[in-house]
Amino acid sequence: MIDAHVHIERGPYTLEWVNEFINQALKMGITELYLLEHTHRFKEFEKYYEEISSYSNYQNDWYKNRTGLSLESYLELIKSYKNNENNIVKIKWGLEVCYLSGIENEIEKLKKENIMDFYTGSVLWINGWGFDHKKEFWVDKEIDTEYKKYFEKEKRLIKSGVFDNLAHPDSIKCFNHYPSYDLNETYEEVIDIAKKTNIKFEQSCGLYNNYGHQKIGLEINYLKKLKANNIEIITATDAHCPEDVGKNIKKALLAIQDA
Repeated sequence: MIDAHVHIERGPYTLEWVNEFINQALKMGITELYLLEHTHRFKEFEKYYEEISSYSNYQNDWYKNRTGLSLESYLELIKSYKNNENNIVKIKWGLEVCYLSGIENEIEKLKKENIMDFYTGSVLWINGWGFDHKKEFWVDKEIDTEYKKYFEKEKRLIKSGVFDNLAHPDSIKCFNHYPSYDLNETYEEVIDIAKKTNIKFEQSCGLYNNYGHQKIGLEINYLKKLKANNIEIITATDAHCPEDVGKNIKKALLAIQDA
């Protein structure tokens, strides 16, 4: 089983901390583990978060409290692990990249260094607004409009061709807001672009595990259309601590098989 989205951000960049994730993966029957960090953690990406920081005092504080690390410290951890790698669990290392204007240029540069194994793109901000932070921030938002913006950005992310994986592809539903219009045409538009790339779509447990969402993973019609078009789907927890590695991955797999 694969857990393709696990953050190590709540601990030090040490092999001992990484081993906590590996040990949990073993307990949960995970044979392939994708470890990553958010781009917002690293000062090298600061210029891309100016719109986010200026959106509100809340978001400015949120960002300032989480950034400032050197990307090199993360790359050194990756190199250190690869020099001491064991074959108990297959480990891949990468970044979760907030899809922000121009950031794909930085990813292209990083790819040339050939240190990280994958880059996962995510839509977490709509015109600077973090839609998945607090439910009350949706007050006065027009749901249909925000959905259209979200999926337009998702289409641009995929079309860029920079990313290996697409994180939680319909996470805009995090607080159970749904549009008044049928999304099937939107799903088809996204998939038509994806078919021209090798991008993988996450069947993510993140909303189920972290938000108490009633559904696990992708909306059923989205999932069915991905399967029908032979788009590769990978299971992921969006874990942020060792104890959540592999959590509900079996349920995510079953949902894929049953779709």
